[in-house]
Amino acid sequence: MDETESAGRPSQLGAGPVFRGRYLSITSYKRDGRGVATPVWFVQRDGRLLVQTDAASGKLKRIRRNPQVRIALCTASGRLRGEEVQAVAEILPDAEIGPVERLIADKYRFDMIIFRPLRLIQARLHLGRPRTGPAILGITPS
Repeated sequence: MDETESAGRPSQLGAGPVFRGRYLSITSYKRDGRGVATPVWFVQRDGRLLVQTDAASGKLKRIRRNPQVRIALCTASGRLRGEEVQAVAEILPDAEIGPVERLIADKYRFDMIIFRPLRLIQARLHLGRPRTGPAILGITPS
């Protein structure tokens, strides 16, 4: 790991920045312009960061309205580990769900053993919320 990566900033290799870490903070914007930061798991493919989220999530609704986001490596609790970078997010076609889920499962295999059962319990406790499927965000750093 070089000095740049250890500081939490993306390193430059080839086509674009390479983000090495386990968590990414995505800041998306409400209608009034206030930012909402969310730590997420991510994978990187072809210079783009890929994130799986719930199709009814707040971040997805905000990104539909305004695709401009800020991203940075962070801890699981959301504490930034480096400088934020401007980026553009887009909702990818449903055909991307399976391939991205496999990439995420490969990267976070041991985390999923712990967190998947907890997420299922959490989903069941939200009885009034409609159940929706996953959605994939493609995030391209500016």
